[in-house]
Amino acid sequence: MPASGIVKYHVKLSFEVDGLVERADIIGAIFGQTEGLLGPEMNLNELQRVSKVGRIEVTTNSTSNTTVGEALIPMSTDIDTCALIAAAIESIDKVGPFDCKFKLQAIDDVRASKKEDIVKRAKEIKQQWSTKTLSEGDTMLKSVYETSSNKLTTYGKEKLPCGPAIFDSPWIILVEGRADVINLLRAGYDNAIAIEGAKIDESIKELCDSKKVVAFLDGDRAGGFILKELKSLVHIDVIHRAYEGLEVEELTPQQIDDILKSTAEEMKKESVKPTLHDPDDKPLADMATKVYPQLNETLEAVALDDQEKEIFKVPISELVTKLSAQSGIKYLVLDGIITQRLIDSAKQAGIVYVIGHRVAKLTNADGVKLKTFTELGVA
Repeated sequence: MPASGIVKYHVKLSFEVDGLVERADIIGAIFGQTEGLLGPEMNLNELQRVSKVGRIEVTTNSTSNTTVGEALIPMSTDIDTCALIAAAIESIDKVGPFDCKFKLQAIDDVRASKKEDIVKRAKEIKQQWSTKTLSEGDTMLKSVYETSSNKLTTYGKEKLPCGPAIFDSPWIILVEGRADVINLLRAGYDNAIAIEGAKIDESIKELCDSKKVVAFLDGDRAGGFILKELKSLVHIDVIHRAYEGLEVEELTPQQIDDILKSTAEEMKKESVKPTLHDPDDKPLADMATKVYPQLNETLEAVALDDQEKEIFKVPISELVTKLSAQSGIKYLVLDGIITQRLIDSAKQAGIVYVIGHRVAKLTNADGVKLKTFTELGVA
């Protein structure tokens, strides 16, 4: 596979030819007889040029008058393109002067295989660690606990335990106690605050006045009493309870995410509004809307001139090097995070706009206009 390609699928086909042929004949038939079937952009030569198709591997086995074998095509396209290419190859009926038949055997998801390997290795690691002494296990658990605890902070005069995002997040999660906050931190939710008892502190009321509020309480009778008290004092937008008979601190990170994930996604959508204040944003948004479907989830960047014509398209890992030798770029659109290093290169290249998924913490972006797909209403 070319260095810039990331193999997603292996397309595997078998073939049978009514004559004696070489590997080169098979490869030639695959390229030659599929050319033009699906349009110029879907030719295998073109897909190889843009690192979407890797080197085709062919194995053959000949008898006295027939040749059979297999072909493997590594691809980094989407599954729809893989299916089209496989169907096109199955339509091949000649290799040289001889009749032949190609048949798809499988389209293997390489990433799925990697996941299986990861799970297998994780089980091995777990098995190895399970043989360690109990004291070592206790040390590990304490370390994990302290990692979550170190993120813990406090809020208000009563110093209520909370996650660090409680101050900046547009929405918060009200839980019952400190252990609940720590458990949510382990699950990746850093915007929870403990109410610490049925009596609701004034600082909680003030905080709830300025944010969207999610209540996440224990699944027992006491949780019901606290919920009733909460509802009488603050406005609650969403209510969640731990599974019946369980407390929030007893839930696994996966269970917490199962309960809160959809709410978190909705809160994120509500808190992010497209900001089209600059008069240039409307045409910029139109341009980004055209580019985004082809760019999203590719880890690539595309450079456009002032007529919105493509100058180049490269993997993000090669972008800074590429910019050092380019000029005439007005728009740089990338499937990634806008970093200070990238901004510095963009300034030297005379780029006006840089658009990405997110902007990192920058020290200086003067001279370059930065936008995210979310700000432009694209994502």
